This record gives sequence, structure tokens and C-alpha cells, in this order.
Amino acid sequence: MLMFIVLVWALNFSVIKYSLDEIDPLSFNAFRFALGIMLMWAAVWLRGLRIRIARKDFGKILLLGLLGNLIYQMLFIIGMDRTFASNAAVMLGTIPVWIAVFSHLFTPQKMYRTQAIGVFAAFAGVALIMAFGEQGLDFRAESVLGDAIILSGAMVFAVYTLLSRSLLETYSPLTLATMVMTIGGPLLILVAIPSLIRLDYQSISLLSYSGAAYSGVFAIALAYLIWNFGIKNVGAIRTATYQNLVPVLGVLFGLIFLGEKLHILQYLGCLLTVAGIILSRPKRGRSLS
Repeated sequence: MLMFIVLVWALNFSVIKYSLDEIDPLSFNAFRFALGIMLMWAAVWLRGLRIRIARKDFGKILLLGLLGNLIYQMLFIIGMDRTFASNAAVMLGTIPVWIAVFSHLFTPQKMYRTQAIGVFAAFAGVALIMAFGEQGLDFRAESVLGDAIILSGAMVFAVYTLLSRSLLETYSPLTLATMVMTIGGPLLILVAIPSLIRLDYQSISLLSYSGAAYSGVFAIALAYLIWNFGIKNVGAIRTATYQNLVPVLGVLFGLIFLGEKLHILQYLGCLLTVAGIILSRPKRGRSLS
């Protein structure tokens, strides 16, 4: 089941990139999150959960909703529209790297030497990917700008992950995800209203509509439920190792399904970044501090 979700997430980059040729980014986000929210609430109802927010936690959950399901998703979909699916898969895969960096800077949890090497390798890989695009390291170029936006999204999601840790001691992962999605999701839809009004629905192909459905049903709602099932049954660390495959397969699917082509040094950058992602995950070892 975890391997299935890795394939779903990796393919999601190519699916979104294909659909964005016919659907503008904001409308696409609105479609997939409307589906995702409905399915998350269906899961809550089927499990008989009662969602209650303690008054002292409301501000934190509101902040998480804005960070994880408004700001992050806006950066993600706008970045996807401006870069290659392959690049986006690698850039978004750096979330564990940013978690390691921010934890080292702002929390008592310090990086080990192996993690520090991983962070350096990931940054070097990202620099190669951005520098050897078709127009070089020019932030006026679409792909480089898209890479930078996706990278910003990865940083935002790393902050979201760190802030959610304390709340996960009180709320179940499904409950917390449903709450923050219910806060951020409607805001995404609200922001998209002008785009939804202008959208020419009849000109959109069934495949592009299917892409939005795939992203909302599989990559958001179903993926989250199965991922938590994996954490519960095989453990968080073992489950997280599967996520290392997402950027690798994301690049592969971009090459196969979209015909994307990268500079040879960008392929090296992908390898360096993936290696850095693997090394930057928490392991036993000697701390830098």
C-alpha cells in the first residue's frame, strides 16, 4: 500500500503538469481540494470520529491551515505551472532537508554530521538543477522562477511540519489533517472564484478533468489515509524511507510521460539532491552541537 502511494505521489507531478495546460492553477487547486475535503470528512464520518478543537489550540490550528493548505498549496501549484514536473518532484523532495535545517536553527534538535553532509549535497544538487536550465540561472526564466517558488513551498511545508508536532500529541493525524484542510481548503476555493468564473469549462478535455480528480482523490485524500496506516503498522521511520523514492520516480515519470529533457548536469543535480534527502533524515549518530 505504501509503494502504491509513492507511485501516486510521483505520478501526480506529471498529471498536474498535463492538466495545467488546459486548467489554470487556481481553478485546478479548487477542483482537487473540493474533492479532497469531502473525502476527508467522509473518512471522519465512517470512523465515527468527533472533531473538537480546544480553545487554546484554535490559533495554532488556524495558523497551520493557512500555512499548509493555503500558502503552501498556492506556492506549489503556481510553481508547478512554471517549471518541469521533474524539477518540481526534486524541489519538493527537499522538505526533509529544510526540516533538518530549521530544527537545527530553531529547536533543541541538532543535525548530526551525516545530516549536515546531506543538507550540503541537497543544496548543491538544487543549485545544479536551477543553474543549468535552458536559460541558465536567470530568475526571469519560467523554469528557474518555478523552481524557486516550489522550493519556497518546500520551506513553508517544513515549518508547517515542525509546528504540527505538538498538536499531534493531542489530536490524531486524521483529525488534525481534516481540521487544517477545512480551514485552508475553502480559502483556496475562495481565492480561485475569479478564475473559476472565467474558465471555459467546455474546452477542457476529460483527461484534464480526470487529472484534477486523480490529484484530489488519490494524491490528497486516499494517500493521506494510507500513509497514516503505514505509520501505524510499520513505523514512522520505515514509512518515511518510501518517500525517498518520490523525487526519483517523479523525474522518471516526467521523462516518460511528458518527454521532459534535462541537461546532463541537472541529472547529476537530481542524484545529489536525492542523496542529500536520504542523508538528511534523522538517524542515530554524533550531533554537531
